[in-house]
Formats: sequence, C-alpha cells, structure tokens
Amino acid sequence: MKAIIPNIDETSKRPYYLQLYDYIKNAILSGEISTGEKLPSLRSLSKSLGLSMTTVELAYSQLAVEGYIYSRPQSGYYADNVRTPGTVPVLKKMDSSPLDQTLEAQEPEFYYDPDCFDFNKWKKCVNKVITEYSPLLFFESDPQGEKALRYEIAKYLYQSRGVSCTSSQIVIGAGTQQLTNQLTNILKAMSIDHIAVEDPGYIPVINIFRDRGFAITPVKVGKEGIRIEKLPSNIRSAVYVSPSNQVLTGAVMPIGRRYELLDWAFQNNSIIMEDDYDSELRYFGKPIPALQGLDTKGSVVYLGSFSATLFPSIKISYMVLPPAMSEIFQKIRDDYTQTCSKMEQLTLALFMEKGFYQTNIKKLRSLYAQKLQTILRCLKTDFTDPINTASGLTVIVRINSQKNADALCAEARSLGITAFPAVSPVSVNTGRKAPSGPVPLVLYYNQIPLKDIPEAVRELLENWRA
Repeated sequence: MKAIIPNIDETSKRPYYLQLYDYIKNAILSGEISTGEKLPSLRSLSKSLGLSMTTVELAYSQLAVEGYIYSRPQSGYYADNVRTPGTVPVLKKMDSSPLDQTLEAQEPEFYYDPDCFDFNKWKKCVNKVITEYSPLLFFESDPQGEKALRYEIAKYLYQSRGVSCTSSQIVIGAGTQQLTNQLTNILKAMSIDHIAVEDPGYIPVINIFRDRGFAITPVKVGKEGIRIEKLPSNIRSAVYVSPSNQVLTGAVMPIGRRYELLDWAFQNNSIIMEDDYDSELRYFGKPIPALQGLDTKGSVVYLGSFSATLFPSIKISYMVLPPAMSEIFQKIRDDYTQTCSKMEQLTLALFMEKGFYQTNIKKLRSLYAQKLQTILRCLKTDFTDPINTASGLTVIVRINSQKNADALCAEARSLGITAFPAVSPVSVNTGRKAPSGPVPLVLYYNQIPLKDIPEAVRELLENWRA
C-alpha cells in the first residue's frame, strides 16, 4: 500500500477534498499507484493527513464516480485499471489560442477581401443590440424569424426587387438548404411530390428533394433559362429555378419567358420556387425585377440569402411564401425551432434600418464590376473562354484541357481560388454522360482582392496548362 502524502495548500481556494482527489488521480495516471493497489482506509488516511473523515470520503467518492478507484465490500478501496503507467496525456502548451491558430491556418488557404464588408458598422449594430435590446436575448427566437428583420426584408425587397409581400409571408432560416427542408413539408401538405429542376442546377437543393422522396425531373437550361416546354404537364408539381442568374450557366430569363413560366404554373396548378440568390449584384444596367413581382395567382415562392451580400458565415436566408402556403406554414411552424442566431437577426435588422445594408450593396456593385472586368480580361486566352454574366459572384469559364473538371478545380483550390464544375453530376442527369469539348467551370472571383487578380489568374493558368 503506497503512502499518500499530498501537499494540502491551506491558502488555495480549491477545497481540500478536491486537492486530495487531484493528488490520488495523478498518482494513478502516472503509475505511482499501480492498478489493483489498495488505498488507505478512510479512517487511517483521515488521521494521517489531519483531515476530516467527510473530506476523505468526498475525495474517494469522486474518484470512484469517475472510475479511478473501486471499492470491495468489507475490504476497502483499490486503484482501477485506468491506463498503462507512463502514458499520461500531457496538455501541450500552445503558442496561440485555437482561434488564432484557425485564423493562421485559414489565411494562406483561400483569398479573402476585407474591402467587401465594413465590419465597423456591423459592430456598431451588435453593440446597440447588446446595450439596448439585451432583454430580448434571454428568449428564443421566433420560429418564423424575428419580426423586426422580416419587416426590414419586406420593405427592402419591394424597393429593390419588386417583390410584393407582408412580413407575415416571410420565413427566415439558416441557409437556402434549411429553408428547402421547410418547403418540402409544405409541398407534401399540398400533395405535391414531383419536382422539376434546372439541368445543370444547384446540387445541394436537388439532393434535399431527392432525399425527402420527391420524384425529380431534370430540365435542360438554354440561353433563356429553363426550357418551359419540357416542364411536366397535367400533373401538379413544383419547379426550382434561378431566372435572374442561372447558377451554372449565367442564363437570364427574359420577361416574355417569365410570363410563360407563370402561365405554366397556373395551368398546371403548380408552384415555382424562385432562387434569387445574388440578383442584387448586377453590374451593368438595372437589376432584373423578380419573377415573384409578376405573379398574380400566388404561384411563386421567393428565396433569397444574405450570404452573397454580407459575408458567407452569416448564414441568414429567407423565403417569401404565397398566402395559401403561408397559411400551411403557420400550422406547422411551432413544430420547429429557429435555426438562425437571434443576435445576428436583430443586428441585421438594425443594419438594414440604418441603411448600412443598402450602402454596402452599392459598394459591392462598384467593386465587383471592376473585379469582373479585370478577371475577364486576364482569362481571355486561346486556352480559356470566359462568359460574361454581368452579375453575381462568379465567372463561367470554358477550358481547353485534357484534364477533367475535378482536377482543374483541385488546382484552383490549391491556389486559394474556389471553383466547381459547371455540369450536372451523372446521378442528376439520369445517367447521361457529360458533354465533350472544353471543360466548363464556375470560378469565384469576388473574394480575390482587385489588385491580386492578375497575379492570381496568371498562377492559375500556369497550373492549368502544366
């Protein structure tokens, strides 16, 4: 039996029983007290240390609960088999905090442009929420989203996108994918189980519909958007479209085709899900009004996001439901909790109320227009053929290369540039092979600082040519 002689510090704020617990635990972990070795009895240890029986018993009880020791009836306490002696984990001292290390690891990985967002204005709104509205933070957020933010969104959408709605029609969630999950429940309640999607289209959303058991029909996208004549007829369904800037082709649906799409929805008693993810960012001419603003039959669900116009980690998105679908949502809203931070929702409401959001949009349009012109000029070679979409955060580029899309995207990521294939996977294309010829990619340029674009593109082209 090993003698237990802890150094009890009478000046420490740590209770005596925890000091004794620390000593015995460390002795067991280090192997000083061997597995199966008997510990002194409560009475003998109490007497030898000059501590009360209660203090020793509390220490032993804590050790037993955590599995460091065990008791045998009528025998006493013994060290348990915790780990092999000599394998004590040692906490490595860090030169910086884990948060600092994350930042250090992220900086060289991908480009980011601090000129894209004024965090000082955001911080002012955060401070105002904390100092003046802190009582609101002690309660959970409205499952539909904070009323103050829904009001600001409704006001902004009418002014900027021609969307006509009330705050009661708006639902806020953490990203388009989370809102799409909400939509699937509403569509099922409407007995809609068939979805038409753009081909190529936004894969994460397509996957959600597939995983929720919807039948999916991919419909090709042409120069004027989705081919309306190929949409399902005589069957109630829904179609997911991005008419103002198709995500993988840059196609823009003209006004005549928009009315055709609305007619299709009305005649087939169907629903249009309009993903307007970055339409505010149009750099030449005015932004094209939203499809929802043309709808007089309650056929369009409007989806928007702040990730492109604020910063990606904000993860606040919203949908505007037609009145009939809004009524269905009200019946199921309390089955779910809000997934967006209440603090961020209130901060964004203030940010919009003070006009900071609108100012930021104007700044981004000017900055991104310069970036777009610069990257188009740098990419225009016999090796690459960029497509000017005049909007959004990306440029579509066709590359004359024997490398496949995945290899080209990996090389872009190695230089800190985000890229992904501008084609649908085989699983969505119902087994159809990808087209031959130049490899189409979607290239994100928005986060590359303007002054760095020429050098970044030069390095990228060198890697792609290698």
